Amino acid sequence: MKMKFKDYDETIEDLVRSMGGVETLIKNVFLTDAQGMVLAEDVVANENSPVYVTSSMDGYAVRFDDQEMGVLKLCDFVPAGSEAKTVVTKGTCIKTFTGSLMSEGSDTLIPIENVEVHNDHVKIITPVSKGFAVRPVGENYFKGEVLISKGTKIGFAEIGVMAELGYVQVPVYSKPKVGILATGSEILDLGEPKTSDAQIRSSNHVTLEAIVKANGADVSRLGIAKDDKEIIKYKITEALKHNDIVITTGGVSVGDYDFVKDIIRGMEPEYIVDGASVKPGRHIKIVKVGSKYIFALPGFPYSSAVMCFLYVLPLLKSMQGLKKSSDYIEAEIEEDYKKRSAFTEFTACNLVLRNGRFFVNLDGKKMGSSAILTNMLDQSALLRIEQSVKLIQKGEKVKVLPMI
Repeated sequence: MKMKFKDYDETIEDLVRSMGGVETLIKNVFLTDAQGMVLAEDVVANENSPVYVTSSMDGYAVRFDDQEMGVLKLCDFVPAGSEAKTVVTKGTCIKTFTGSLMSEGSDTLIPIENVEVHNDHVKIITPVSKGFAVRPVGENYFKGEVLISKGTKIGFAEIGVMAELGYVQVPVYSKPKVGILATGSEILDLGEPKTSDAQIRSSNHVTLEAIVKANGADVSRLGIAKDDKEIIKYKITEALKHNDIVITTGGVSVGDYDFVKDIIRGMEPEYIVDGASVKPGRHIKIVKVGSKYIFALPGFPYSSAVMCFLYVLPLLKSMQGLKKSSDYIEAEIEEDYKKRSAFTEFTACNLVLRNGRFFVNLDGKKMGSSAILTNMLDQSALLRIEQSVKLIQKGEKVKVLPMI
């Protein structure tokens, strides 16, 4: 009997609905350990920066109008970190350093290379504009300003700004724990030697590990399970005890050794997605066992990677306080594309930005089975072809999903 699958968009809606009860855990981590994690609250400036008017280079604090006098009397100096106690009056100047407070009465800083100094007199060789090299109060930010929004992925700049504000610990969303298990008697784990031409080196589990790690997950590598129903069941059951999400590859189709779908059914789970009208990966299963998720993905490398981008990443984002939807880019296709199935298709493509516009083509992409992982090289993206479409003509606008 021919199986009828839900439309792709329906399955995404079902997945999003299931996330309504997903708990997002927050913890505090040391500032420099927060890189790559997601901020769990807004970062708000607790003071102006700078708090006072300061110098941005070494030079002499003056009154702008006094430059016309040509020579000024040097009456004090203010090293960085010192209080500026002397007032700049008509005809005087104060030697000032990068980061020093600007002295009262001054409004301009003349760089040291613009003057000649003779004892306590400073001769102005090259005048500057009013306010030159002076940092006003709040140049960087003002007190109360939201500098980094909740939900931001923390990078070097965010760490630097939080250090300026005095952060030692940072509230972040806990990284989701993901266990990844590849199944199949024909596949070999990393480093295992081939003893038969029928064997295949598995790339699925390490490819998926790379994708989810790049999107904030802590990964447990569960290795390879041969086509033994009891072994696979044991590994999945154990993995659920220690992970929020368990991903399997292989064993979800209709073959004699496709045990994963039967093992899942025996767990009496809540089915979220039981197949989807999508190519590749239409036999995907997504279930919940208690509060834990199982994603049973296809065994072909390209298929499992695409399914991870389409289905796993929205859940990972949700668990880290990020928006759940995928961000498509509209682009113009540079060649005709004939659809190969009756499903919603996702095919590897090249996304190019030219003169401010996005274009897409399939140069160098091989047509074939869902095993061609090399189609994802060279920063490829996924061209989405709707279920009702049979042919896309050159010049048409299309949806493209970046694989990031």
